[in-house]
Amino acid sequence: MIRLLPSLMILLASSAVLCSNAAKAQSTDKVTFKEADGGLAVMIGSENFTFLHTGPEWAKPFLSPVHAAGGAVVTRPLSDPKDKDHPHHKGIWFSVDEVNEVKFWAESGKILNVKVEAIDGNPAQIKLKNHWLGKDELPILIETTTISIFPSRLVIYDATLTASGEKVTFDDTKEGLFGIRVATTMREVVGGIVTNAEGKKGTKECWGQRSKWVDYSGPVDGKIYGVAIMDHPTNFRPSRYHVRDYGLFSISPFGEGAYQNDKALAQPFVLEPGKSARLRYGLQVHTGDVAAGNIPAAYEKFLEATK
Repeated sequence: MIRLLPSLMILLASSAVLCSNAAKAQSTDKVTFKEADGGLAVMIGSENFTFLHTGPEWAKPFLSPVHAAGGAVVTRPLSDPKDKDHPHHKGIWFSVDEVNEVKFWAESGKILNVKVEAIDGNPAQIKLKNHWLGKDELPILIETTTISIFPSRLVIYDATLTASGEKVTFDDTKEGLFGIRVATTMREVVGGIVTNAEGKKGTKECWGQRSKWVDYSGPVDGKIYGVAIMDHPTNFRPSRYHVRDYGLFSISPFGEGAYQNDKALAQPFVLEPGKSARLRYGLQVHTGDVAAGNIPAAYEKFLEATK
């Protein structure tokens, strides 16, 4: 029989109380919204979680900055003097290139927000209507998206893309679709760790692969935080991951050839006028590495929430 010293017993009991209190606080927190100039502030309990930018000055709607529990920012700042590459990588966003030859990912095309509805709760929801504008500034696509945000910092994008007035072709490209640009200190190139559901490690092994989920973890202000992106099994085809050592992290179903480095495998996707495609993805912001974040359980919660 193992006997614990009184001091150790007190420490363990205190830790259990702290864990219990943290779990209780997370379960009772609500996600709420505050309207602000240029968008919508998102709160979890008393903490800032993120800000939805919808102003006409931006080429697309996006969420930035994104905070982990306790306040650490897990996204690259919009203006980072140490990290100036790819200025179109903004927080968390949803866009793709080569839509009737318009490059929305690269921001040479504009995704115009025309409606926002916010509903507090657990989860809370943001309902968006966005117009993907063609070269004539008329909508190619009508996007209707519900963003569900849970107190656990699980974010679910449920997007329906509808061809507006003409046939819409999504050509084969790696530049898409649902993405996040992680904090500069979290990048693999400076020590961040990338892992997928099959146990593959690193961006070289995970890039272009299909997987239920991929996790990108690294340090922010001396502590480890992470972000996992999750694919939904009902999407029209399994998506592949565009995950780079410099901090880009995204998922898309529109690059079968590009992600396999073989143009012969390209599968352009076509929507006839009035037809729609529904796509669902999850994103979990967590404290600690992939194990501490219990990403397999987060994936199961994502599936349960989208039944």
